Amino acid sequence: MKISKRHKIIVYSVLVIFSLYFVFPFLWALITAIKTEPEVFSYPPKFIPEELLFGNFVDAWNSQNFGVYFKNSVIVTVLTTIGQLISCSLVAYGFARYDFKYKNFLFVLLLSTMMIPWDVTMIPLYMQFNMLGWINTLKPLIVPAFFGSAYYIFLLRQFLMNIPKDLENAARIDGANEFQIFYKIFLPIMKAPLVLVAVLNVILVWNDYLGPLIYLQDKAKYTMTLGLASFQGVHELQIIPIMAITLVMVIPPVLVFIFAQKYIVEGISGSIK
Repeated sequence: MKISKRHKIIVYSVLVIFSLYFVFPFLWALITAIKTEPEVFSYPPKFIPEELLFGNFVDAWNSQNFGVYFKNSVIVTVLTTIGQLISCSLVAYGFARYDFKYKNFLFVLLLSTMMIPWDVTMIPLYMQFNMLGWINTLKPLIVPAFFGSAYYIFLLRQFLMNIPKDLENAARIDGANEFQIFYKIFLPIMKAPLVLVAVLNVILVWNDYLGPLIYLQDKAKYTMTLGLASFQGVHELQIIPIMAITLVMVIPPVLVFIFAQKYIVEGISGSIK
């Protein structure tokens, strides 16, 4: 169907308006981060600063131990992502490719855990980790990821359900054992949904505030979100450094999203067939 020029203009106009709507907060944060303090609080507000102070980023970064906070965030994000990929891929593969007693019941039971708010399990989990001596360490933020997530397992299972059974039957005839079938045949096929799971987990864990707030007490163990929050508390409402650190925090998830964009689309389309 041929699209008229007028229709194209309308569509592109709507897209540009929506793009500006979503880009404006980031642009406002960037402009605020490189302003002087009088310009930030001036009335009427000035959108374009008279002088661009990119040194505000360095000052904000050096004002607290953000190098350590960044390292802790990277450790937690990378290890939880590895844990989720290993555990969720194995569990999803079992539910999708094997038949066993109470399979459907166990899968429904697994999905039902998504209905339980994290607030309900927060205190029991804290008591459990306290008994293990894990409070004020990064372990409560990392170890649970190696036991999987119901949502990620559901996504991977839906993708695996679309693959014909003949594939592993042919591999068994060729002499491959169960682990070889999973590792050499299905893992390469699952590349797109696994990347999707990794991206979702990176965004979730990198921006997590409540978990580190509950389990971490020593500032040397803080993640970026806690560092930003404590920075706000110490310096009251210093908008310029807060905007600068916030923009720095956004960079890693955005880079991950950009480089994995192709696989995200493939992973979503493969999981909803």
